[in-house]
Amino acid sequence: MYLLLPVLPLLATLIFAKLRFAFEYKKTIRAMLVHIAALRKGPAVHFFQDILGQVSQVPDDIQGECVQCGNCCMNHQCAFLEKIADGKFQCGVYHSPFRRLSNCGSFPLNKHDIERYACPSYFAHAPELRPVNTSPRVIPIQLIVD
Repeated sequence: MYLLLPVLPLLATLIFAKLRFAFEYKKTIRAMLVHIAALRKGPAVHFFQDILGQVSQVPDDIQGECVQCGNCCMNHQCAFLEKIADGKFQCGVYHSPFRRLSNCGSFPLNKHDIERYACPSYFAHAPELRPVNTSPRVIPIQLIVD
């Protein structure tokens, strides 16, 4: 990725159809450096293990909804994160078809995700243990009419 760094702002401009990446070239380069460093801390590993199915775990029961805090965007280090208000953020490339290839849409996948990014609005509960046969037991009743 570091070798591609000089052309990343131009690639981002083409892929996401946002001219600001090229017009703000130096700012985009700095953001990309932070982004690459943050990726090396775990999200890329998470993507390949959990998302692509290399690690098969029973997922936690996840409850809650996004409050746009930006924590899950690599703790505000994502190059595409945009501030929209005090304490509110949004993905600058959310509607791009290429964003779907990332792990962004899968957050939170498990309790570890929520804890890693100190998410204030999602909560994980251990999955309930259920018997293998979860269908109710039915006892047939036959009416005999005389």
